[in-house]
Amino acid sequence: MKQKARILTAEPGKQELVLAKEFNAPRELVFKAYTDPSLYVKWIGPRRLSTTIEAFTARNGGSWRFIQKDKDGNEYAFHGVFHEVLVPSRIITTWEFEGLPESGHVSLQSATFENLPGRKTRFTAKVVYLSLDDRDGELQAGMEEGLNESYERLDGLLDELKKG
Repeated sequence: MKQKARILTAEPGKQELVLAKEFNAPRELVFKAYTDPSLYVKWIGPRRLSTTIEAFTARNGGSWRFIQKDKDGNEYAFHGVFHEVLVPSRIITTWEFEGLPESGHVSLQSATFENLPGRKTRFTAKVVYLSLDDRDGELQAGMEEGLNESYERLDGLLDELKKG
């Protein structure tokens, strides 16, 4: 049985983590899935949650906000700002979960999309947190599981888009 490649790396004691994933799709298509709200809503988050996008302007200075809801009606909202959108190679954005007791738990993500042979894409993101507690809190809340499921959904969506 083939073991899945690990997407998330978090070194002990560092206020950052790194996400790395190869997609079997051209860079322009992967970038579009990250910047087109009609596509983003189809893959972000675990399957057990539905996602509604309230704002999503993927341009320099644009903002985004979405809400995820479980079957019991519990809501989980996230928001941020697009600081840089360099088509089709880089996105720099902030990310904040609104469910924490006080605001200010913001992370900064710098994501790159690199062409690979065979019309594949290497996605790499460095996420920097204001504190080690913020980073570790996200990890303990199930971030890796949510990422794995999101990227499985994104793989499926990219396969559909390549066919259509």
